[in-house]
Amino acid sequence: MKKHINSALLVTSIALVGSSFSALATNTFEQFDKDGNGSISKTEASADPRLNDQFKKLDSDGNGELSKSEFGKFEG
Repeated sequence: MKKHINSALLVTSIALVGSSFSALATNTFEQFDKDGNGSISKTEASADPRLNDQFKKLDSDGNGELSKSEFGKFEG
């Protein structure tokens, strides 16, 4: 019984940590998306030197903006 409770606690903890990181990523995206249009422009990205440096690599479709999925690959 104790083993099952420990396993359940572990799974719950992992789920909570995962959702916290997901929320953090969303908040960070929202912080960069100053105009709230659902993408990050080169100008908006220039607020962070690391994001600015990676912008071209992250912009996989080459449209000059980062979508949430493109931003998800940001190593910052």
